[in-house]
Amino acid sequence: MGNKSARKPRKLTVYLYIPNIIGYIRVLMNCVAFAICFSNKRLFSLLYFISFVCDGIDGWCARKFNQVSTFGAILDMVTDRISTACLLVILSQVYRPGLTFLLLLALDIASHWFQMYSTFLSGKVSHKDVKDSTSWLFRAYYGNRMFMAFCCVACEVLYITLFLLAEKPTEKLTDVLVKSVRESPFLLLLLASSIFGWTIKQAVNVIQMKTAADVCVLHDITKKRAS
Repeated sequence: MGNKSARKPRKLTVYLYIPNIIGYIRVLMNCVAFAICFSNKRLFSLLYFISFVCDGIDGWCARKFNQVSTFGAILDMVTDRISTACLLVILSQVYRPGLTFLLLLALDIASHWFQMYSTFLSGKVSHKDVKDSTSWLFRAYYGNRMFMAFCCVACEVLYITLFLLAEKPTEKLTDVLVKSVRESPFLLLLLASSIFGWTIKQAVNVIQMKTAADVCVLHDITKKRAS
């Protein structure tokens, strides 16, 4: 019995897993980034993007060193959602109509919240387990790491690019986009590829929210039938 308890990981051990330490660094980087976002836009963008890249690194470390943990997965998702939410709030203050970015924020949070809750109701280990979904796009998104990575990177790159392109507050989003693509072929290519990946991710968010909502409703129906 003594040997079993000796082998049992302590709470501190889990908190100090390599991927979790990377997660804490991500949080700090985001705090610094948003503190200087208006005084140094380029440094903000660099720190924000490095933090985003670390999202992939901590996942790789978790698998490589066998340090996958529920705490780490939650820390990862919360960091992602909060950092994206903060950037969308900033964009809503920089561009008009600002409601566009607030609606994107609401969709992002709602779809992931529904998905996490439906995962627990279904008894699944991961919210990425969507093999039983009827949507091929939903299965492709979570079933192919490279495809999901492209969509996520495209989405964040689009938001960062829009932030860097804003020269003054309350600019019209369409005016900035049209002006940018006319001035630079590189920006045209960057924005086109980013918008493509962004569109897929928003479509997945809608499918995810509807699918997860269906799981919650079916759970309620099953409970009522059993009672």
